[in-house]
Amino acid sequence: MKIQARNIDSFVKSPDPAARVILVYGPDDGLMRSRIKTLGKTMVEDLNDPFNVSVFKSDDLINDADRLANEAATPSMMGGQRLIRIEDGKDALTPTLKAYLENPSPETLTLIEAGDLGPRSPLRALCEKAKNAAALPCYVADARNLSALIRGLLSEEQFTASHDALAWLAENLAGDHARVLSEVNKLMIYMGDHKHIEMRDAQAACGSDGALAMDDFIYSTCGRNPKGMLKAFSQLSDEGIPPIAMIRALQNHLRRLHITQARMKNGANQKEAMDKLMPRIFFKYEDSFRNQLNAWTETGLATAMQRLSDLEARTKQSGTPVETLCAQAFLSLSRSR
Repeated sequence: MKIQARNIDSFVKSPDPAARVILVYGPDDGLMRSRIKTLGKTMVEDLNDPFNVSVFKSDDLINDADRLANEAATPSMMGGQRLIRIEDGKDALTPTLKAYLENPSPETLTLIEAGDLGPRSPLRALCEKAKNAAALPCYVADARNLSALIRGLLSEEQFTASHDALAWLAENLAGDHARVLSEVNKLMIYMGDHKHIEMRDAQAACGSDGALAMDDFIYSTCGRNPKGMLKAFSQLSDEGIPPIAMIRALQNHLRRLHITQARMKNGANQKEAMDKLMPRIFFKYEDSFRNQLNAWTETGLATAMQRLSDLEARTKQSGTPVETLCAQAFLSLSRSR
């Protein structure tokens, strides 16, 4: 079945049970992976569960036509439904898939990840025409759709944004879905407890240089890297980012470390505790966040947050040399635990 654009979001959240194979394809790799994840979780709670999830490359199945059918027919050791993921879907997989669709398992969903498949792609055509399969395209959103996506992501975390801020974000975050998610997450972290976003906030957090420098600043300061902190601080200052924004970004980061440690103390493992953070940690910084979880003590986090609170109060006093004051405080913080 061919899923129309207006129906894709509802299908992803609640796929038609008749579709035992779903092809997710297109040039937006980030959107494809996001939809694969959402679809997968309609079948299994943990996408890394070795008992209920099997992952294959296309070549694993192209050269072994019976393997897909045998794997799909294997009952779950723990009971319940199973998921098969096929990475790097290609047209050579079509004969294997066509044979499987003649008698697919009702207890197993097969998800296929593919790149940009043209209208003449045999794999795409098969999934669009078969009554027990589906094809979902993933194209880069235009500015109008991107604005709606960004508004929705912000609304989920109780953020609002001015019309100008949304328009600027939609225009400047063009790219794949993963980049949009990453930048919106950075913006929400930057805002902290301040829930309404203006143009200046969007530009400060998501500017081409400012967003990267803010990440470098946060992880260098909290990762015992004074040299990296000073470089990022200088870049942010040159970009016109106010010191108060840097203070709040650090406060929010330390708060997230504290919350994660508290969840671990209450019995969650590290991955579970980190996965509960909203917005989620961008994957490129997961290792750094883990290292900081181990390096910071509970007392150290509490002390650092209090120091930042005191620093914020001092920056509001008249006659205070704010940049010098903050640079010294951030340097001290980057050397502490």
